[in-house]
Amino acid sequence: MFKTCVTVFVALAVMLTLTPVSVSAQSGESTTPMLTPDGQPHISGTFTFRTLTPLQRPLQFEGRESLSPEEAAAFEASERTRQNRDLFDPESGAPTAGYQPREEGGVLSYNEFWYERGIELTADKRTSLIIDPPNGRRPPQTEAARLASQAERAYTEEHRYDSYENRTMTDRCLGTSTGGPPLRSGAYNNNLMIFQTATHVVIQNEMAYQVRVIPLDDTAKPPFAQLKGVSRGHWEGDTLVIDTTNFRADSSLTGPNLHLVERLTRLDPDTVAYEYTVMDPTEYTAPFTALIPLRRTDGPIFEYACHEGNIGLNGILAGARNLERLGRDLRR
Repeated sequence: MFKTCVTVFVALAVMLTLTPVSVSAQSGESTTPMLTPDGQPHISGTFTFRTLTPLQRPLQFEGRESLSPEEAAAFEASERTRQNRDLFDPESGAPTAGYQPREEGGVLSYNEFWYERGIELTADKRTSLIIDPPNGRRPPQTEAARLASQAERAYTEEHRYDSYENRTMTDRCLGTSTGGPPLRSGAYNNNLMIFQTATHVVIQNEMAYQVRVIPLDDTAKPPFAQLKGVSRGHWEGDTLVIDTTNFRADSSLTGPNLHLVERLTRLDPDTVAYEYTVMDPTEYTAPFTALIPLRRTDGPIFEYACHEGNIGLNGILAGARNLERLGRDLRR
């Protein structure tokens, strides 16, 4: 199966390289729809999905779908200042002049040079990426999911240093939440490349360097769950609809019962609208939908060599074993 995926991936890359887009936007002209040589809507390209717009609407903007230009500028300036890692001494981690206290606190891993967060809100100045429910917030968890989350947090607190298997997927370089699906803007690597043929669409994330090869037909699904779920795509007019199920319990946004529907629509030469709907009745009392703009970027995406030279996991567990020898409580 691995060889098959690699073969498909390489073949698609070659085909994209050799096959120019038949319709492209000229300077100062509007050309819609953008089509591939075989007549599909053209959604290929390299994009960034970084943004300062939060997933959920902050309480201070309750009842507000968007901000005025002046409010948006003030919010953006405040968020950039709040998140700026250069306000910490690079050696001691102590706050420097201009530091504003943040909830998370603590010594930071990187300074601002290494971050690639969003620097502005979406173009429409929305107060949340969630567009449904109208309040811009995730629906409440089910009672069973809430109790399960509490139990999982308690277990993690007690056992997080027992083994590498008790560490997060991010610690283990096996995936991250921002790489999706669904996509979520994070601290860095908020970039992806999309390319397509008549039979497949491929989404390659810079974060965790993970590739989704999505058939555009009813190819039989494998009998096992996968890290990124199992996706099948089809066209509805100018929109690519990706239906994903079969998530591994330890890898999805919610759990193994997640049903994710993503919609990608080319709005103009520089923008693809990425909309997703999360449906998981075991986790949430209702579905919710978010909308994120994918903005074209001229830069390449880079290899995410998480394991290469990574001694972090070894250090975490070796440090824990040493503290145990010293009789220290690891939960502190």
